Amino acid sequence: MLTTTWEDMTVGFTRAELEHFRDALVPDMIGPDLKLLFVGINPGLWSAAARTHFASPSNRFYPALLKAGIIERDVDRSDGMSDANRDYLLGRGLGITNVVHRATAKASELTRDELRVGGERLRACVALHQPAVVAVAGITAYRDAFARPKATTGLQDETFEGIELWVVPNPSGLNAHETVTSLAAAYRAPAIAAGMGLHPTGDLH
Repeated sequence: MLTTTWEDMTVGFTRAELEHFRDALVPDMIGPDLKLLFVGINPGLWSAAARTHFASPSNRFYPALLKAGIIERDVDRSDGMSDANRDYLLGRGLGITNVVHRATAKASELTRDELRVGGERLRACVALHQPAVVAVAGITAYRDAFARPKATTGLQDETFEGIELWVVPNPSGLNAHETVTSLAAAYRAPAIAAGMGLHPTGDLH
């Protein structure tokens, strides 16, 4: 069984370069025809360095979108997302933001106060952009940010600023409980709810 080491993950950036991006921000990726807004916990250092959400080579977000049929082409993003790929994702009605904007090496470095404040900022973001569906990627962060200690993944009983709300698994490579296939299945459901129309290239087997 292969394991991923820190050295494997830092081919594009040195450890010192990544450390320089602690507390840096990654701009929201939100377009005018927003259907499905994915909400990460906060940017990792690689994402901050590349100024691209879910950019680490160990992150399964974009491979899961491809496997689910939400997108139909691979998105190369580890050293920054191209304008063509960004336009493609926005054209699909996908948006990405975070509960907390500052970058850390691990989400566990965030405080509960930061998550709660970030949750209020997210409410304002959703109220402004009005996606069809919101999908928060990370059950622990959702519980802490919105004081829902008993929440489980999947479709939530309550809406979020009047918007249908899902909680889906975190795609980070540190989340060893999930695979690309299980993530794809989890992400496919809110995409269908958002009326995105899935590509036949999606394969959950």
